[in-house]
Amino acid sequence: MGQLARLASSNENKLRELRHAMPGWDIEPLGAAAYPPEDGDTYYENARAKAVHGHGLAPDGWVLGEDSGVELAALGGGPGVRSSRWAAGREAERAIEELRGVEGEGRRARYVSELVALAPDGTEHRGTGILEGRIAEAPRGSEGFGFDPVFVPEGEVSTVAELGNSWKAENSHRARAASAFLEALTSQT
Repeated sequence: MGQLARLASSNENKLRELRHAMPGWDIEPLGAAAYPPEDGDTYYENARAKAVHGHGLAPDGWVLGEDSGVELAALGGGPGVRSSRWAAGREAERAIEELRGVEGEGRRARYVSELVALAPDGTEHRGTGILEGRIAEAPRGSEGFGFDPVFVPEGEVSTVAELGNSWKAENSHRARAASAFLEALTSQT
């Protein structure tokens, strides 16, 4: 068994991705009845609020808080930290609607993930991950969730949903945030 950490989220997709992205760690859901509202101005503020909340419930172990979103060039970086509320389960459809008639650079997008980990002693560690890309004209693919059916990563022609969960597990914004966190943690010890 690896290092135990509790994820302050009820999102099974995030849990699965972080379990894969953090080898040597045993990531379990915190199992809280509720989590703090995502009303911060940054991904960091939201992720940290979750981690602090979780640390209050499980002070004897590592707690992870994560917040992520998509930033669309045509919307001036929106919906950003409000991504989950902006689309309310219709992420791909809403992105297509908002970008109808937009071409070229206006279709640029990026996924952003911020991971905040609190150690048992309360020491904070962070990792940020970004995946650059663009929004497709129509949804394609069957894997992933959220914006994955319309998000085409830079250097690819397929959407994340077409590339599949195994590609996403290695290359997503969340995988990159986990990698940055692990690298920072290693350099501090």
